[in-house]
Amino acid sequence: MWTASLGLPAFDKARARELADAVEAWRDTAIEPLRAVRTALRGGVAHAPEDETEALRKQVLKLEIEAERVEQVIICTPDKDLAQCVTADGRVVQYDRRRELLYDRDGVIEKFGVPPESIPDYLGLVGDSADGFPGLPGWGAKSSSAVLARYEHLENIPAAPGQWDVPSLRGAAKLAATLQAQFDDALLFRQIATLDYDVEVGSVDDWQWGGPTADFATICGELDNPELLAYAERLAR
Repeated sequence: MWTASLGLPAFDKARARELADAVEAWRDTAIEPLRAVRTALRGGVAHAPEDETEALRKQVLKLEIEAERVEQVIICTPDKDLAQCVTADGRVVQYDRRRELLYDRDGVIEKFGVPPESIPDYLGLVGDSADGFPGLPGWGAKSSSAVLARYEHLENIPAAPGQWDVPSLRGAAKLAATLQAQFDDALLFRQIATLDYDVEVGSVDDWQWGGPTADFATICGELDNPELLAYAERLAR
C-alpha cells in the first residue's frame, strides 16, 4: 500500500487541493507497474476505482463484517484514523506490527483517551500530519482527549468554557475561543478523518487470495526474480 504524506506548515485549502491533484497525477503514473504485479498476484480480485488510495484501505472494512463466517478483521496499521473502525465486540481490532500491539476498544481508549467513535473528532482537533491537516492551534492530545471523553463529539462541546464539565483542564477559555473561531475548520478536518463506508468493495469471496496467476510468473521473469514467484506459490499452499 502506497500513501503520500503532505506536510503543510499552514493549512491553505487551495494549496492543499493543488498538492493533492499533483500527488494523484504522480500516483496514476508511478503506480502502474505495481498495479500489474498486484493484479497478477491476487488473481480475480475486484477493484474499486481508487484501490491504491488510503480510501479503499479504510473502506475494505465493509467486507461483510456482519457475515457470521467472518470471525475477526485485523487492521494491520498503526494509522490513527483507522482506530475509529475498532468495534466493542472485538470483531474489528487494530494491530501495530512494528510494536506488536493489538488494540481492541479498551486499547483505543487507553491509547487516545477517547473511544473509537470519537477518533474523527479527536483528529479534527489535534490534526494528523500523515494525512496533511494540522488541527486547531493549542489543542493537543491531552486537552482534546479530556474534552471529548466528556462530550464525545465536537457539536456537543459547550461554546462557553464556564459550562465545560472537564475538571483539571488548563486553558479552557483559550481552547474554547479557538474552537469557536475555527469550528468550521475542525469540522472539515473531522470530515477528512472520517471513513466513508458507502462504497462498493466486493465480498469476502472476492477478496480471498487464491494464489498467483499465470501473469505473475511472466512479471517475475521480467523482473529476473524467480524467488518471488516461488515464495508466492509457497504462500498459496
